[in-house]
Amino acid sequence: MLLRAAMALGLGTGLLATAPMQCGHTPDAELREDETPGDALWQLAQRFQAAHDTAGEKRTLEYLVERYPASRWASPARDELAKLGGSATDGGG
Repeated sequence: MLLRAAMALGLGTGLLATAPMQCGHTPDAELREDETPGDALWQLAQRFQAAHDTAGEKRTLEYLVERYPASRWASPARDELAKLGGSATDGGG
């Protein structure tokens, strides 16, 4: 019985020694990308805009507003859609 306990203790100690250590600090939100689907969609819309793909930008912004209305990017997406006018199916780009 004592031998089993000693073996279990040794095994447990060995496993702990090889386990990865976790960082004890709070991650910096500024360093994270694509934190939420809304963030990723906003970034994608910006890429479409940079590529002069208006239809892709509109579709992405409309999807963001429709699927993630509580996202921090929903209001700016609505504003951008108002500037672009029309719908994503107009074939712009």
